[in-house]
Amino acid sequence: YMGHPSDVVCSSSSSKFEPTMSDQFAQLAQHTVIVADTGDIDAIRKYKPTDATTNPSLILSAAQKKEYEGLVNDAIDYGLKHGKTEAEQLEWTLDRLAVNFGTEITHLVPGVISTEVDARLSFDKDGSIERARRIIKLYEEKGIAKDRVLIKLASTWEGIKAAEQLEKEGIHCNLTLLFSFAQAVACANAKVTLISPFVGRILDWYVANTSKKTYAASEDPGVVSVANIYNYYKSVGSKVIVMGASFRNKGEILELAGCDKLTIGPGLLEELRSSTEPVQVKLTAGSVEADPSKEIILDEKAFRWQHNEDQMATEKLSDGIRKFTVDAIKLEQLVLQRIKDRK
Repeated sequence: YMGHPSDVVCSSSSSKFEPTMSDQFAQLAQHTVIVADTGDIDAIRKYKPTDATTNPSLILSAAQKKEYEGLVNDAIDYGLKHGKTEAEQLEWTLDRLAVNFGTEITHLVPGVISTEVDARLSFDKDGSIERARRIIKLYEEKGIAKDRVLIKLASTWEGIKAAEQLEKEGIHCNLTLLFSFAQAVACANAKVTLISPFVGRILDWYVANTSKKTYAASEDPGVVSVANIYNYYKSVGSKVIVMGASFRNKGEILELAGCDKLTIGPGLLEELRSSTEPVQVKLTAGSVEADPSKEIILDEKAFRWQHNEDQMATEKLSDGIRKFTVDAIKLEQLVLQRIKDRK
């Protein structure tokens, strides 16, 4: 993998769709880098994506599969050796486990793997930086260079500021749980490598909290949010990669064809594989002359205010952090049980 994670290849508006019999996965891959959103190594082997993303929930579900028992046992050995207290042993085990899955995945994808920092550090800038450095060190111990890894952090003010520091150290970051325009603006200010604006969870919120229950894909509020962010980034010449995430249906994915990257779970990758309907490019960097002087700059007060003005984003960010925390704790319990079984 020679490319640098921030080398964004934008499809120009001249690449109009030329009909072929290829499936939608192959068509989409001509315009957008396809990323697999899974910790399941077999699924990655099957779909051959460019990159892969993991999170605590995905690691939790993979760690319970018989075929990955070796990765779990190795992580426990490592944790018991490196941690002095039970809490430290758990921390080391969880980081090593995420890195074990990530390392296996880097053997299957040519691009980058995203590995998440513990969600309980979402409001701890220094703790996040320390943990990120450690994850990178764990990858390096396994022979994986840091330019193959994206450190995933929640898009809180503290997460964004941690990423800003890490980027200066050459550690590339993926800012996740991104729901508001303010979060996207702050990420561009921090010059992070990549953002993961969520689509499906935004739709979920609107379906749950408003009277409108169905949306055409082009009007899906999650799709509209990502398209706005993409267009804003390109208009100010931001180099931050936009990777749409969290999809509820194939329509959302196809409406974002042309986005820099899209991270997609195995179920929807399969749906794309099994259709040969034409895919049309919806997002292009376009012929607009980028004007960096138009970039919005947010300080902490403005960021907190603008993000707070967005009820959906405020609720979904806090909810996302809680959900990842629940799964991190479940993973700890699973590991603790395995440790006790050994004694």
